[in-house]
Amino acid sequence: MCIFCQIVAGELPVHKVYEDEKTLAFLDIKPVNAGHTLVIPKIHYQNMEDIPDNELLAVVKTVKKVGALLKDKLGVAGYNLGENNDPLAGQCVPHLHFHIMPRREGDGLKLWPQRDYEAGEAEEIIKRLQS
Repeated sequence: MCIFCQIVAGELPVHKVYEDEKTLAFLDIKPVNAGHTLVIPKIHYQNMEDIPDNELLAVVKTVKKVGALLKDKLGVAGYNLGENNDPLAGQCVPHLHFHIMPRREGDGLKLWPQRDYEAGEAEEIIKRLQS
């Protein structure tokens, strides 16, 4: 049983932010900023490809509620959403989860680096995706 399933089962303590029939939101134990919250489905799904659409909709609705709650109650001006899909992308717990990371002026959090496509690269990507 994964650590998030243990949390859902009540076997491990967390600081609950929100809970309903299908989802659970709780504070991340290693936050980017204070209020950094994880939102998970209560049923175990490893990643985005595994979760049925109706279950994903419930998770996204909870993400929206918790994001608004953080803005309202903590006074943050915005937040970043993150979902690391599979280990290569940084997924440490193999249970689908979304990070809601409150942002504050001058918090030092940087977004990912950006680059330009090389000549013909975008066209090749489109060909592969549409074939």
